[in-house]
This record gives sequence, structure tokens and C-alpha cells, in this order.
Amino acid sequence: MPRSLSRLRPALLGSCLSLLGACASQPWSAPSASTAAIAVPAIQRPQGETASWWFRSGAAQAALASAQAHVDGQRAKNVIVFLGDGMSIPTIAAAHVLAGERAGTDGESYRLSFEKFPFSALSRTYETDQQTPDSAGTMTAIMTGVKTRAGYIGVSQVPKRQDCAGSRGQELVTALELAASAGMATGAVTTTRITHATPAATYGHLPERNWEVDADLSEAAKAAGCKDFAAQLIDFPVAGGLTVAMGGGRTEFMPAGADDPEYPTSVGQRLDGRDLIGEWTSRHPDGKYVWNAAQLKALDLARTPRLLGLFEPSHMNYEHERAHDKAGEPSLAEMTASAIEVLKRNPNGFFLMVEGGRIDHALHAGNAYRALDETIAFADAVQAALQHTDPAETLIVVTADHSHTMTFAGYPRRGNPILGKVVGHTDSYDDESAPGMARDATGLPYTTLGFANGPGNTGASERQPEGSKRYPHNPREYDAIGKGRPDLRRVDTTDPDYMQEATVPLKAETHGGEDVAIFATGPGAAAFHGELEQNVIFHVMVQHTPRLRAELCRLGSCNADGVPVDRPDWQQWRKLGAGVAATPL
Repeated sequence: MPRSLSRLRPALLGSCLSLLGACASQPWSAPSASTAAIAVPAIQRPQGETASWWFRSGAAQAALASAQAHVDGQRAKNVIVFLGDGMSIPTIAAAHVLAGERAGTDGESYRLSFEKFPFSALSRTYETDQQTPDSAGTMTAIMTGVKTRAGYIGVSQVPKRQDCAGSRGQELVTALELAASAGMATGAVTTTRITHATPAATYGHLPERNWEVDADLSEAAKAAGCKDFAAQLIDFPVAGGLTVAMGGGRTEFMPAGADDPEYPTSVGQRLDGRDLIGEWTSRHPDGKYVWNAAQLKALDLARTPRLLGLFEPSHMNYEHERAHDKAGEPSLAEMTASAIEVLKRNPNGFFLMVEGGRIDHALHAGNAYRALDETIAFADAVQAALQHTDPAETLIVVTADHSHTMTFAGYPRRGNPILGKVVGHTDSYDDESAPGMARDATGLPYTTLGFANGPGNTGASERQPEGSKRYPHNPREYDAIGKGRPDLRRVDTTDPDYMQEATVPLKAETHGGEDVAIFATGPGAAAFHGELEQNVIFHVMVQHTPRLRAELCRLGSCNADGVPVDRPDWQQWRKLGAGVAATPL
């Protein structure tokens, strides 16, 4: 321990642990400072990084961060996690410049809604098997307090990928599951399929992120009794299921061959014959199922106890195309506001996850315009949440699961269009076609935003010739690069379909491995400071939400002093889930 921290240790021990609270059988009060420290055993890394070790280590780090920030005893009634999928720090920076440009003001100093939050931190995103992670393992860390492998949803790193039988007993309890069994309302909202990796990690458990519908399951998985994510969502075993679920992925809930209500060419995918939408409406006759924006807008949300919205056969449209949707789609902000209005009917509070999932898709496609546009729409959703909640009782955490390779570079002068070519004060052209335009070593202009890899490589591909690429472009293979970079002087790089150049030619751009940002406001938010392991996010949320913490203790993962000693057992959670408290703590 550094010398500066060792001097603080006596004062921190008690205050760290006072955050963990008492078990569910007792009303919440700040425990005395006499409890023992959270012991994290020394291990040989990475071999000793078991699920139990990650859980205990995360709890200890969260308690220490809370004690350092002097937020002992701060209690949240509600928790909202906003997840900008792939929302790297360069993406945030470029998005706020674009948002400022659109507002007709100074883009460089403009702040998105969550950039105004009082507390922030960095999150380390690596998984137990990869330096550069995927969305499955990272969102599992955020939702369960345990790091795991790439491609795994809600299970530990122990089984092999797609080993359904081996994953039994390795399921991890999520924050949303804790909330459901603690009597809180629960919700998941996304612009992707509701069964995609990020939303699935709030309620699902499989050693394969791609098992979204039963048609995707391997024969071995079916034989072993694995259940796809669409079925897991509808069959959620506690509190009658999620209170609110909204996103895309409609055909994954429909029996094979059933006609989609919006698109004649789309049909249901389920091979088991189940009509999951019909099952949901039968189980919840007082609930509301909607599949377009007009239906959602027409609801009396104050009298809607449950809500299921499936707005597209697959992912929802990009914000840029949303206005042209045939039946009309709600924005992420509209879905967020609607979800909160339904969820806050519960006097015990709520847990909500909101994902801006198509930020990630646009970055994979090498298209900065759509990525920034989606980030701005995501920030609008955060603003909607602020307007529909009480800041004194709602902890809001905004973060990303991982980064991407988009770069923000060159020396553009202040006020230069973020999607434009670099116009600076050195190494510039003086000809009338490109006044003041910065140039590379070969004399050609370049853009402020670019990608380290992806489909925007300027070499010839099977779909587009050598030179600048247009969205959509997802080449299977590139030919020889040939003459090199194109001359951009007469290319409109601010066009929504312009694809930024990529250094390495790939079918899809990859994730990045660097830290991502955390922004927080509300009770306990000050615990988010410095640089944290990603799984610590779960523990900060739980330690500052009395109902979640009490439920964790009720499952037996805390000792008599309210200290977490191990990850909760998922089967125990299912068994005890029916015992839901009826009154607020």
C-alpha cells in the first residue's frame, strides 16, 4: 500500500464497510465503524482470477472509493445505467463538437448532458481473456461485478464457449435480477435488438452471445437444455418478468413464418413454435405491447403497469434514418422517458438500463457521422432521464462497455467542422481549391476524424473502386491498395455517407482496448473517481442502493457484518426470488 494511503487506512476501514449495510431482515441504517475489512486474497494472476475473487475485489475497491469520497450512507432509491456501446472518449469529444456546431455555438467547449455531471472516472475494460474486449464480457462485468471472457453473457469464465452443460452453476446474478427480487421495478431499453449482448447481459445467462433466438442455438446446446435470450426475457423467473423492455428484434419473438406487422418480407424466426409476444400479453393482460411510435405515444403511462415494445424485426434504425421508418419509431429519449414513467409507479424504486447501441454499429461501419449522431441522441436520452427523475433519489451512471479505433487528430483550427478536412495554420495549400487546408507528406488533404482499421481503407475492394468509400461498405476482401490516398479537395467529407479513411483494411472496424469514461450524478456518484476496474461499477451501485445491498445479503453473499464475501448463487436467487419485500426500506 502506498505510504499516503497507509496513513488513511485506520479511518477508511470502518467507513468503507459502513456502505455495505445490514441484511434484508433489518431496516437500513448506517452500520457502525466496527465491522471488519473486506479481505481480498492475494493470487497469482491471471490464474487466480476466479469469479469469487473478482466479486470480492470489486466490492473492496468500491468501498474504498466511496470512503475516499466521503459518501458513506448516501442512499439511492433508483438506479439508471446508461451504456453508450463503443462510446470511446474520442467519440464523446467529436460528438460534443458536432452538437455545438448544430446548436450554432462553440463546439469545442460545448457539453453533452452527461458531460455536465459532477463526477467522473475511467474504466478499465479488458476481459479475462482479451486485451481488447467485446460487449458481452464487458457488460457482464458492469451488471454482475465479475469480469469474464469475451462472448459470455451472465456466466463466469469457467466453461468453454458454447458449452451449455459446463455453464450450469456458473451463472452470475445481475443488478437487474437483484432489483427484481428486491421488489423494485426493472427495465431494459436499447436501440439494438433487445436480445443483443448489452441488454441480454441484464437478464440472460449463456456462454454464447449469439444465441439470441432458438434458431441460433447449436444442436448440443438444445440437447443440453439451453434457452435463447428471447425466451429468457419472456420467461424471466422473478416478479413476473421485466417491468419494461423496449428495443428491436421483433421477429425473434415470433414463430417461424409468422408475418411481421410492418414489413411483408420479414417473418418470425422461432423454430420451437412459441409466440413469445402472445405469451407475454396473455401473462400480463393489464400490460401494453407496442410496435410503433404512435402506439407508444398513445399510452396512458400512468396507468400502464408493464410495457413491451419491439419496434423493428432486427435493430432499430439509426437516428439519421429514423424519420423515414415506415411505421414510425420512437427516439431513444422518448423510450427512456416512457420507461421511467412506467417504472416510477413502483414505490420501492427501479433499476433501468438504457443502451445507445448503434453508436457501436456505426463505428464498426467506419462512418463517423452516424456514430456521432447516435451519441448526440444518446445524450438526449440522458437529458430525458434527468427531467423525469428526482436527483436526490436517483443514481445515474453513464459509461461505455469498450472503445473503438476512431481517431481525432491533426491540427485543425478552432471552429473547423469536426467532419471536415483539417484546416490549420501550417503545412497549408494556398491554391483556390483548398485554401488553408493541411496536407499530408504527399501533399494531400486529410480529415480530422479517421480510423485505425476498418472498411474505410481507400484501396480497391470488390464493391467499390480505389479511393474514398461511401456508406454502406462492408467488403469481404480488399485488392491491392495501388496509388494510395485519394485527393479529398473536391470530396464532401461532411456528407452523412462519407466513410472516414482507415489505415488497415478490414471487413469491419474493431474495438479499442483503452479506458472508457464514467460519468455519474446522484446518491453515491462521488465514488466514481480515479481509474476503476469495470466490474467495480456494479459494486458502487449496489453499495449505495439499500434494496440492492440488502438483497445481496439475503442471498447469503454477505457475512454477519454486511460485508460481501462471495458472489451470490444464481440458483439461490431463483429460489428466493419469490420472497419480495412489499414495503420500501
